[in-house]
Amino acid sequence: MEAMPQATPLLFFEPRVLALLDSWSKALFAHPASRQFPEIAALAFWCRRSAIQERQAVYQGASLRIGRGMALHIAPSNLPLNFAYSLVAGLLAGNANVVRLPSKEFVQTELVCTILRELLKDTFDDLRPYVACLRYPAESPLTQALCAVCDAQVLWGGDETIQRIRAFRRKPRAVELCFANRWSICVIDGAQYLASTEKDTLARSFFNDAYLEDQRSCAAPRALLWLGTQAAQAQADFWPRVQAIVQREYQMPAVLSVAKWEAFCRIAAVTPAAKWFAQNHLLVRVQLPTLLPAAMELHPGGGFFLEATADSLDALVPICGEKCQTVSQFGVAPEAFATFIRTQRPQGIDRIVKIGHTLDFSLVWDGIDLPQALSRVVTYDG
Repeated sequence: MEAMPQATPLLFFEPRVLALLDSWSKALFAHPASRQFPEIAALAFWCRRSAIQERQAVYQGASLRIGRGMALHIAPSNLPLNFAYSLVAGLLAGNANVVRLPSKEFVQTELVCTILRELLKDTFDDLRPYVACLRYPAESPLTQALCAVCDAQVLWGGDETIQRIRAFRRKPRAVELCFANRWSICVIDGAQYLASTEKDTLARSFFNDAYLEDQRSCAAPRALLWLGTQAAQAQADFWPRVQAIVQREYQMPAVLSVAKWEAFCRIAAVTPAAKWFAQNHLLVRVQLPTLLPAAMELHPGGGFFLEATADSLDALVPICGEKCQTVSQFGVAPEAFATFIRTQRPQGIDRIVKIGHTLDFSLVWDGIDLPQALSRVVTYDG
């Protein structure tokens, strides 16, 4: 870490970095834990050489780019592998990277770091000066010290954490990328759902979006908007399918039962028409006349969903401020979303994806192209 400020920046999508990521991918796939933890398998799939080269192709013909120097990544405390994707973006951009790991100790985090460490100690020892993954207390002065010497900061986490770190002194030319608290929603056309022959697959995909990370990710849907006159019939078919998967596979912390009931009471206090639907506390639905920001904020996680029905996407307008990140959808034509974006021009919505793909990490996140933002262009006009 002491040597990192003097580390020579790497080239944009440096070949040695691509080789490291491919070896990391193969080692993760080969480990038995990849079958136990879907998020490890997803990371391995994301880092394989062909996938990285496909993403690299987007930048072909671009200006000469190299890394900015040293990048500090502050990972969110409640997600086990977000840090790994942030690290990869920093490496692809050409930087030496210091990553503060989640404060909570996850098995997935330890395993992924162990495999990476072994690769850097052996085959890729030349890249060892470009990676440091640490765990230390949030109140440690180390973050402030690192901010003072880094050329880029990538801050993931709660609004308060980001505001605290932004107050630290930093280099005049340092770049700062902030990914603060946000929310996401799901839109389903009732008639299209009822006509689908893959209802069980959709239920599984929705479960993966919402429950794999316990609804903690900003990309996990908090609310569902059902479109069309057949919304009620679609709901009656959809939710039992999801409930069956939840019953088999989800283990909820007991404290969430109280948190969910408290959240409903708070929502009902401002929206008396709110209705509670739950077979048990593993999956709670709160039906509302319309989706509102105040209700979206009162979210305990762990399988708690707001619901509303409408005739068009315009019903999204109240909750599509800057805090809205991802819209997952089924049965809604791309043209309908394009028209909605052009006419309503919401401050939010950075991603529109199919159900089942909300947790797929992209190098463009929250509307920011990470490799471009974390690198610099060298122009030549001679």
